[in-house]
Amino acid sequence: MSATDNKVRVRIAPSPTGDPHVGTAYIALFNYAFAKKYGGDFILRIEDTDQVRAKSSSEALILESLRWLGLEWDEGPDKGGPYGPYRQSERTAIYREHAEILLKKGHAYRCFCSNDRLTELRRQQRLQGLPTGYDRFCRSLGEGEVQARMAAGEGHVIRLMMPTEGVTKFVDEARGELEFENHRLDDQVLLKSDGFPTYHLANVVDDRLMRITHVIRAEEWISSTPKHVILYQAFGWPQPKWCHMPLLRNADRSKISKRKNPVSLSYYRRAGILPEALINFLGLMGWSFGNDVEVFTVKQMMEKFEFAGINLGGPVFDLVKLTWMNQTYMHKMDDSRFVSYLRDEIFSPSYLKALKPLVLERMSRFEQFVDHNGFFFSGALDYKNLEIIPKGKTPEELSLMLGQLVELLDELYDWHAPQIQALIEKHKDEIKWKPKDYFLTLRMIATGRKDSPPLFDTLAVLGREMVRFRIRDYVNHLASVTPLS
Repeated sequence: MSATDNKVRVRIAPSPTGDPHVGTAYIALFNYAFAKKYGGDFILRIEDTDQVRAKSSSEALILESLRWLGLEWDEGPDKGGPYGPYRQSERTAIYREHAEILLKKGHAYRCFCSNDRLTELRRQQRLQGLPTGYDRFCRSLGEGEVQARMAAGEGHVIRLMMPTEGVTKFVDEARGELEFENHRLDDQVLLKSDGFPTYHLANVVDDRLMRITHVIRAEEWISSTPKHVILYQAFGWPQPKWCHMPLLRNADRSKISKRKNPVSLSYYRRAGILPEALINFLGLMGWSFGNDVEVFTVKQMMEKFEFAGINLGGPVFDLVKLTWMNQTYMHKMDDSRFVSYLRDEIFSPSYLKALKPLVLERMSRFEQFVDHNGFFFSGALDYKNLEIIPKGKTPEELSLMLGQLVELLDELYDWHAPQIQALIEKHKDEIKWKPKDYFLTLRMIATGRKDSPPLFDTLAVLGREMVRFRIRDYVNHLASVTPLS
């Protein structure tokens, strides 16, 4: 490694398989603050090896959201850099080359076990009360058999040959030394049968080739780190330093999820949360500024940040605290920014233009605009005076219907009226609900009214973040007023 490799280099590596997640921003913030404190580089890398779920639209939303928060990267898929490409799908030849290196060095092996065999193996292990994991069936195959099966075109994966005795240790900058018994670690798949890498191989190879000095990521990856340590050792490479941030949690201490809290950065922007307030809030989640200080800028965080200040207690993503934080920053706005923010974010010209064809038929004077169309600008709605549950349906049936619908909407990125209509019509037919029951119910949940502009056009303009939030919010409301069995 060259002398320039002493420079701090960190990365954030989101998967473009859904909405831009608050957890991504949380980890990105700490990587960014650490890099900038030491004059280092912050790299954005896209983990898109799951080609079934990866979406270019999701990648675009991630980049847009991180920029909205002010977390600008030094190298990435849109900027390039000396160690690109920065999308893993464009680096598959690199991973195959490195998998072959491990095979030649005797640190990996080809596994021909079918999915059926692996499924039955896990079933038997569960029946016997054993930990589930690969039984290393192919680890002892002779080279002649391996070559014969490959020549016959038999599909296979490449697995890491883990040590079966002893322990693997590493130092976590926030937790100290951690130790794992090797016999409990699986022979992890490195290269899948389609030639694409798993997380383990891709991240280790990319972090090495991109000169990453510190891996700062969520604590859910702690159990994978010994596998990564062994991979570094197998390649003969020095390890980066490791730091695992505590997970964001719901009030019940479970991992933050969209079913209990909005997790999309796009939602918080749509809801009028200021970027500096959200960044400040995320900084508080995993770290203590000191001296009971709660309001601080990214620049101040950069100056003070040390791994020793990381709070391992499991931060609760408290929407009440976020709202308080946002109000604090709103009060700091001067008149000019207050007006420009409302104009650019809440009453943007593009949003008002989209509303025009929907609202004109319901207006005769402009003073009616806010009264008739307030639901286009609000967040959570009041359902107290609405009879939403259709006659003949139970709360359980409605909750099930809405749960199915919102899961389908989660995967709809082409958010336009025809596509929304096609999805909803298909779901209605599949569950055999009457059109009146289905559409009126959805209208009231999405708008808080029985009467509104055309449903699918309204949903399109409201946006996927707000529509999905309101459906989930109503499901939670329904559970609170009518406990589900």
